[in-house]
Amino acid sequence: MKKLVTLVFMMFVLVASTSLLTSAKPDAMHTIEGTWELESFYTYGDGVNITDTVPKADGYRQVKIYSKGHIMWTRYVPDEPNGRFGYGTYKITEDALVETIEYGDDQMMKALDTMRVFAFQLKLDEDSFSQISYDEDNMRTFSENYRRID
Repeated sequence: MKKLVTLVFMMFVLVASTSLLTSAKPDAMHTIEGTWELESFYTYGDGVNITDTVPKADGYRQVKIYSKGHIMWTRYVPDEPNGRFGYGTYKITEDALVETIEYGDDQMMKALDTMRVFAFQLKLDEDSFSQISYDEDNMRTFSENYRRID
């Protein structure tokens, strides 16, 4: 009987230690994957600090979808007859977002003649992110601020 209790105890210890070792997950890098809607804009008057918050206009909608390295965005502005959209790829690091747009609406395609790669500073939380534009001196100029909708 004593051997049986000892054997059961040893099996319990073995199973418990195995589950502890296999259930520990490494710290994963944050992810931007998902669907996001634009909430507001910030301006940075001194290149560092937020000096103004500009809400989006009534009826204005902009949504971005990030999935498996691809980006799709769409914009609706009530006074414009046509919507806007773009599609491409993206990469993120801890504090940077780079979008490479491959194609889009007519206005986007004209803009792509001069610029296809859009680099931003990234501030990402679980349910919100800001893509922060900056100038040639690495000073912040403005940001688009999004909230997760999925």
